[in-house]
Formats: sequence, structure tokens, C-alpha cells
Amino acid sequence: MAAYKEPDLNERRNAAAAAREKALAKLRAKAPVDPAVQAKRMAAAEARAQVQAEKRAALKEKKAREQAEKAARIEAMSSPPPGPTEAERKAARDAKYAARKARR
Repeated sequence: MAAYKEPDLNERRNAAAAAREKALAKLRAKAPVDPAVQAKRMAAAEARAQVQAEKRAALKEKKAREQAEKAARIEAMSSPPPGPTEAERKAARDAKYAARKARR
């Protein structure tokens, strides 16, 4: 039984060229794609891309809305509640004065 012989550079190059020629021959033997079928495939691919783009935009919009809501909640929690306005203070003072008058 003969020992294994490592292929030299020329043998590897010839093997690669033969494989390349075989692949090209197989590709050339393949029937060309019908333009109508190709157009149909392209339309389907564009439709899928459009749907994916719409989904990405909706998701991006949803994330932005949620982030804005979260920021608003944080802002509402962190800021102290506003004090009564001048008109509210005057109304409270007048109500207390009227109640005091009514007791007499």
C-alpha cells in the first residue's frame, strides 16, 4: 500500500481550476430566469421590504412615545406641586372671612 502523497502546488491549482470550470459549466447549463417571474419576485421582495420598514417605523415611534411618557412621569414626580395662585389664595381668604362673619 502506497503512503499518502501531499499534492504539490500545480496539482492543487489544477484541481481548483477544474472545480471552477465545473461550477461555471453547471451555471451556464441552468435555464435563464423568465423576466415575468423575476419581476414578480422583485415586487414581492419590495413589498416585504416595505412591510418591514413600516414595522420598524411603528416600533421606533412606539419607543419614542414610551420614552417621552416616561420622561414626563419622571418630571412630574421630581417637580414639586405648584402652590395656589393669587386668585385661589384670595378666594380661600374670603371664604374664611365669610365663615367667621357667619359665626358672629
